[in-house]
Amino acid sequence: MLHTYDETYYMKIAIEEAKKAFNIGEIPVGAVIETKGKIIAKAYNQCETLNDVTAHAEMIAFSIASEYLGSKNLKDCNLYVTLEPCSMCAGASYWTKLNKITYGVACKKTGFTKISKSLTHPKTKIVGNVLEKDCLNLLKKFFKSKR
Repeated sequence: MLHTYDETYYMKIAIEEAKKAFNIGEIPVGAVIETKGKIIAKAYNQCETLNDVTAHAEMIAFSIASEYLGSKNLKDCNLYVTLEPCSMCAGASYWTKLNKITYGVACKKTGFTKISKSLTHPKTKIVGNVLEKDCLNLLKKFFKSKR
């Protein structure tokens, strides 16, 4: 039997993914994709590790979820990500047709909502600031350690 969990449940799992990125020196962003209460993808930033500017948590999660479902269409799926997606990730989400994007903390520099909310699919719901303080604290801790 599948359970229905709230947004904080999935965001806590995304935070655990972000901690994996933190531990290997990556910007701590984690992502989870679920459908009908089942987690089908978990990922974290790996840009430095893979020497790939596109290896954002969301992009990796899209690939994992698409592979799992055997489809690029993720219309019945929900993305939970600790940091507001950038324009690249939001643009990619457009083509996946995600049901919903939930993010932890807004990104004042590169968040897609600063550029255009129309980067996501028109049917995709956007929810922000879920466990914002926890997500922000991890990012602050990371960047403080780099100074």
